[in-house]
Amino acid sequence: MCKWITDFLSNRKQHVKLGKRVSASRTISTGSRQGCVLSPLLFSLYTNSCTSSHQSVKLLKFADDTTLIGLISGGDESAYRWETDHLVTWCRSNNLELNALKTVEMVVDVCYILVCQA
Repeated sequence: MCKWITDFLSNRKQHVKLGKRVSASRTISTGSRQGCVLSPLLFSLYTNSCTSSHQSVKLLKFADDTTLIGLISGGDESAYRWETDHLVTWCRSNNLELNALKTVEMVVDVCYILVCQA
């Protein structure tokens, strides 16, 4: 099975099609194919060891997306920040690149929401 997956992922020819135009083919030797049925499963298997350590922070993965959700109480962001740094380090160590253009931090303040709607 491992040999089949290795063969499946290695030395593939790919091209880009835009309308009726097709680019020249290139040999790709890393990564999984975009849109391939196996790609989400392979990503899940590859990132299985990437987990959160703190109880107040959850690391969620779906297909090729990863989300950190942290509960920050009393203004203490240390566990959330540690997990963020740990995720960056894990990705670097495992040859994955985080896309800064697709990275967003969203703060949801439940206390503010409750006060405003009262």
